[in-house]
Amino acid sequence: MKLIAPPPLDKRALGKAVGDELLKRHGKQRHYSFQRIADVVDLLGFGADALSWALALFASPEDFEAYHATIGQPRDYGSMKSEIFDAMTEGASLDWFDIDMSWLEWPDFDFGSLFDFFDIG
Repeated sequence: MKLIAPPPLDKRALGKAVGDELLKRHGKQRHYSFQRIADVVDLLGFGADALSWALALFASPEDFEAYHATIGQPRDYGSMKSEIFDAMTEGASLDWFDIDMSWLEWPDFDFGSLFDFFDIG
């Protein structure tokens, strides 16, 4: 039997779907808890690989590191966060990128077009 690799993860679609659901369920937060992110990733039917990417975008560095230590699969928070920010901003310049920056602190982006439930006002 020939194994077929799953399609590559669409990080922008993942970030948008998870972000929309987190905003709808829990409102705007600088970081969401591991459990809230895991629940949303599961609810939306994304796999384990997607959880790591969602954590890089929406969790604190400490929660990200704790999860990966627990499962024995270390990941680089900074590089994953940078890569998913790049996907979410469609390759916009990352000169402003700061590893400690929450998704709420992104400069000059129309959040309404990224997250359906984001209310700017």
